[in-house]
Amino acid sequence: MRLQDKVAIITGSSKGIGAGIAKEFAKEGAKVVINYANAKDDAEKVVAEISQNGGTAIAMKADVSKKSDIEQLFSETKKAFGTLDILVNNAGVWRYELLEQITEESFHAQVNTNLMGTIFCSQEAVKLMGEKGGSIINISSTMSLNPLPLTLVYAVAKAGIDNLTKVLAKELGPKNIRVNAIGPGMTVTEGATADGRPGSEMEIKLLGQTPLGRLGYPEDMAKVALFFASDDSAWVTGERVTAAGGLL
Repeated sequence: MRLQDKVAIITGSSKGIGAGIAKEFAKEGAKVVINYANAKDDAEKVVAEISQNGGTAIAMKADVSKKSDIEQLFSETKKAFGTLDILVNNAGVWRYELLEQITEESFHAQVNTNLMGTIFCSQEAVKLMGEKGGSIINISSTMSLNPLPLTLVYAVAKAGIDNLTKVLAKELGPKNIRVNAIGPGMTVTEGATADGRPGSEMEIKLLGQTPLGRLGYPEDMAKVALFFASDDSAWVTGERVTAAGGLL
């Protein structure tokens, strides 16, 4: 198994892409931390599924928009497993808003989770990975390269993640820590369903522009994350894979 005995934190992994990555990592032998901010029941379901399939997982509550919560998350991971090999910065918040609808609250809700959370989780990961190094995987979005109306703050935050990935790859390379990003396209998740995307005009339009002609699934993103987490990508850092069925 490609991640045998590795320890991984996947932020925002109680559902959606994060849960898909956690299950894939566990299947490949990793001990995974299922992080959640509010969805405790969903996180525990992911832990139960992994455990039933012979894997190792624990759930930890932490709001990654708060530095104190982040510090606690990594402290508890150290107590549980002693080290860290992989961090997936997946937790994300988005709002559909026109420019005139953006408020200070909605701005910070998106930037603090998507961008600030990624920065401070990476900071703590470096401490816990130590001299052996590891892999940091950031979840970006097609919106960082081809933003749509109503996605201003989210698109800006995800563009920040693209550049953060490049900077950290250069800073952390000497520490044997690789940093890469995944840019998912339209993906079938609980969040996408809740905000009304299935069957929407936006979904239909984007599907028409997707060469592979289908939506993505968490499992699609998990396969790319596994590549970045494993030694298969030992000579890869500072890169971004857009996993969107050819949608640009």
